[in-house]
Amino acid sequence: MTSAKSARRPHHWRRDLIELAALFTAVAVADAMANLIGHQPDGPFLLAASAVVLVATAAFHTWWARRHSHAPPSGEGESAPGGADAAVRGARDGAAGGAGPSGVGGIAGAEETTLWRMRTTVRDAPGSLAALCVALAGLQVDILSLGTHPLARGAVDEFLLRAPASLQAHELSREIAAAGGTSTWIERAEAHDLVDIPTRVLSLATRTALDAAELPLALRQLLGRCTIHSLPAVSVTGRPAEESAPVEGVLEETVMRLRDPSGGVISVERPYLPFTPTEFARARALVELDARLGPRVPRSEDVLTLPEGNEITVRRADHGDLSAARAMHDRCSQRTLGLRYHGPVGDADRYLDHLLSPRFGRTLAVQTASGRLVALGHLLWDGDETEVALLVEDGWQRRGIGSELLGRLVALAVEAGCDSVYAVTQSHNTGMVAAMRALELPLDYQIEEGTLVITARLTADRLTTGGSALPAAPTEGTRR
Repeated sequence: MTSAKSARRPHHWRRDLIELAALFTAVAVADAMANLIGHQPDGPFLLAASAVVLVATAAFHTWWARRHSHAPPSGEGESAPGGADAAVRGARDGAAGGAGPSGVGGIAGAEETTLWRMRTTVRDAPGSLAALCVALAGLQVDILSLGTHPLARGAVDEFLLRAPASLQAHELSREIAAAGGTSTWIERAEAHDLVDIPTRVLSLATRTALDAAELPLALRQLLGRCTIHSLPAVSVTGRPAEESAPVEGVLEETVMRLRDPSGGVISVERPYLPFTPTEFARARALVELDARLGPRVPRSEDVLTLPEGNEITVRRADHGDLSAARAMHDRCSQRTLGLRYHGPVGDADRYLDHLLSPRFGRTLAVQTASGRLVALGHLLWDGDETEVALLVEDGWQRRGIGSELLGRLVALAVEAGCDSVYAVTQSHNTGMVAAMRALELPLDYQIEEGTLVITARLTADRLTTGGSALPAAPTEGTRR
């Protein structure tokens, strides 16, 4: 039986004849030499000495080959210090060394460094990525992480780099262009960017699974600096929305539109950098996860005691509180509703469906020991900005409830990574102005035609040390 391997290989009979002729020739030469030397007086000793020399030479050659088999290449084949091998070593050493909290470390402990995020488009050809690595190694830049986004033509390579602090962005961009990179985009990175992409995606998926309000925030952290708008299927006035999206979503370079699981469209815009198909697939997977899990809101509650001894409960609110919120509207005065909604008081109930949706932000509710809803606080995502709004029933005002809600909303905004929050109110709404000032944060005031916009700039260290983001009017509290 002939194996498949031998069947595929033809039988070279001419090579066999040449080997057989060489063997006969070698035997004849050996016999002639043995006869010539063996008949001499010292012939046997010369043959024995020759055999010993041959054995010693073979042993020495074997030892030498084993000892130097793993030596680095030398001469013209050796990689130059600025070559691709140096770039790979730099990437490995940089990933092992890490960076400090501010993204500044050291190259060989001698120079301060800076973290950069860089994205560039290269040809889909062998050696394109190696050319970029060589260029980066020549600038003493470490590659901390690398991701590739395939395109129809070419590929987008995304780098997290640690470069000398003296290296400027335009110098880095020029070298990358010389190495074949096009459409290069560079920005400063932070220490949290060191987290690898799979770990980051899993973390965002976990946050989204626990809270439906996290979806817009998760998309922003997944895609970087971008503007996200949640467009409802039906407007507040009852008109159907003009913009829609198919189930599979739409990708148009710098804009992607995804169907919102709760109805409507989620629009994501990033004018400075086109989205890749890989990013679109990740965003769509996150939205599909949200759709499968359905409506969900964390159910933790904080029970607080007011100075006069009454207990209140602060918790998250959603569409399940719609009836209780409308009943609170009925108990509020016209003046209170007018200060909150800045429009016709009769339309106040129309806004509740939008305000209580976790897709547009987070809502905190305050209820009494009897279960009656007496206050609502909203943290609303408004594109790149974040709005805070408060409504406290007339009979429960001036007790510190508004300040308590505002402090908690600001803390949620800091947790979400917001840089600032703003409140839109009337210039004569002294209660809201006092609550914003009680935060002890830097405030900006803008007044236009009687409307006052107060913007608070958020800093995490100030909120935890110098500021009072959580006012202390309700003095006692328990979590359950």
